[in-house]
Amino acid sequence: MKTADRQRVVDEAFAATIAAHRQAHASAGPAVLAAVDVLLEALRSGRTVMACGNGGSAADAQHFAAELTGRFARERRAWPALALTTDTSALTAIGNDYGFDRVFARQVEAHGRQGDVLVAMSTSGDSPNVLAAVEAARARGVKTIGLTGTDGGALGRVVDVHLNVPSPTTARIQEVHITLLHVLCDLVEQELVDADA
Repeated sequence: MKTADRQRVVDEAFAATIAAHRQAHASAGPAVLAAVDVLLEALRSGRTVMACGNGGSAADAQHFAAELTGRFARERRAWPALALTTDTSALTAIGNDYGFDRVFARQVEAHGRQGDVLVAMSTSGDSPNVLAAVEAARARGVKTIGLTGTDGGALGRVVDVHLNVPSPTTARIQEVHITLLHVLCDLVEQELVDADA
């Protein structure tokens, strides 16, 4: 590939992710604030934030949980957060005994309590195991926040708060998802750390 062709690929990728961010920014404002309120209510009450997703969304679930238990940008106390994507023994045992569609739902059944939050991620909005986790969460009084792409799929229709990236491209959706997760962390930290000061 020629240098000019490589540069074109770089330029197009940056232009596409900037466009996806702008599009999500234009539509996601009220939902972001609603998601922050859900997280604040749970964390102020000492409840747990759980997160799940597949592939890149699994990595985002781990990233988000780590930002809450560790820190995002400010020194503060640790908050209870759990990525349902990290325990390989649980994932493989549940997958083997109950099927892959139950790998997150079974963990929500074990850990989820009323007042907790589940952050469910699916770029298509139609991942069966993520949808099953939301169903299990709702049955236990666990609030749900969904991060999706395209038109939101089934996930966008069943969560309490829906953050959608209206792009058809998985990579662009994931890039905006991490921005949205960072914004949630930043806002939650600012409000809780300021309140604790």
